[in-house]
Amino acid sequence: MPIPIVTRILVADDHPIVRSGLKRVLDAQPDLEVVAEAEDGAQAVELALAEDVHLAILDVSMPRMTGIQAAAELQKRKPEVRVLMLSMYDSEQFLFESLRAGASGYVLKSDADQDIVEACRRTMRGQSFLYPSAVATLVRDFVERDRSDADQFDILTPRELQVLKLIAEAYSSKEIAAELVISVKTVERHRQNILDKLGMSDRVELTRYAIRRGLIQP
Repeated sequence: MPIPIVTRILVADDHPIVRSGLKRVLDAQPDLEVVAEAEDGAQAVELALAEDVHLAILDVSMPRMTGIQAAAELQKRKPEVRVLMLSMYDSEQFLFESLRAGASGYVLKSDADQDIVEACRRTMRGQSFLYPSAVATLVRDFVERDRSDADQFDILTPRELQVLKLIAEAYSSKEIAAELVISVKTVERHRQNILDKLGMSDRVELTRYAIRRGLIQP
């Protein structure tokens, strides 16, 4: 894809002050423009599919759908949209899951003022952007990679991950059914499948797992 003269950017974060700060920094550049804002992952996907957007900047942890889940959905439905992940967490697990979901880079919020412009430009050139310690993490993982761990990440289907996130956020089965537009019976079947696959017995264990997976914040 040729690099556009002005990159049209979607910013998704559940904190308005973060969106405002990113917009201020990006709009100050002649080749970057924020054209859409979202407050959760589901809205980010909707806007990215509907708008003429070249790049989506997604916060890792958001309500309804995480940035990682949104990135995976965009990779599947509109792969031409480039994705950058934004996070306050220097987390190996968030980093790896972001890259698996199709993100081109991972920017820490603590360094966003200095890094976000370069990260956007590298992403649009088809390059990756990672903060320094992330590079060391990837090198170590390459050397010490254990494929069984990678298999564990994919034990749940995308729909089961959506249900798990909502269970961990204390949604009732009826509320989950309404949110995902499925029947309560289907929600209960997903819940049981998740428990069986993970070898767990209750919502407390599922919530702990959801935190480890980066689906919700502790």
